[in-house]
Amino acid sequence: MKTVLVFLAISAAAAAQTAKELDEVARVAGVMVDGDLCQRIVTRRALRYMLEQDPRDPYLASDNYDVNHEPFIRTKKTLIRLARLVDFPCDVNLWMPLRTDPPRIHIVIRNVHEMSQFWRWGALHQEMFPPMKRVLETGERVTVTDRPGWISVLAPVRNSLGDIVGLVEVVARSRPDPRENVK
Repeated sequence: MKTVLVFLAISAAAAAQTAKELDEVARVAGVMVDGDLCQRIVTRRALRYMLEQDPRDPYLASDNYDVNHEPFIRTKKTLIRLARLVDFPCDVNLWMPLRTDPPRIHIVIRNVHEMSQFWRWGALHQEMFPPMKRVLETGERVTVTDRPGWISVLAPVRNSLGDIVGLVEVVARSRPDPRENVK
């Protein structure tokens, strides 16, 4: 029993240290990620198809999803560099809200390890998650540990006017599984 308690204490301390390091990356991301650039990534055409349903072609939006390459590549490089600020596997993903009722959120850039506490495989957009809504409304960073074994820190992305136009998810596993994506 004593060994289990010591292990849990070490695990809790390691998770707290991981969360602290992810929060620092999120703080830096809030300054480094260019919201004006992020707003230009998804093309109008892709956005239109994403929000419209064609009963004759349910995959129309996925087939016609495109980006403006220059802002996409510049932003993706920044997100990859931010993930390298820690010495463990981490992803920094870009999420942008969609102007829909009810509010929805779209993952614009996922990164190297394809980690996210929120993204459902294949979903172009999803219902707005409460922690994301909080970040978009208040501008504060939020740490999320809702999914066992995962730690995410959400931080706002601002444009040059100071408006919050999106958010980054800085995410890592508290206990990485190197075979997770091997099926």
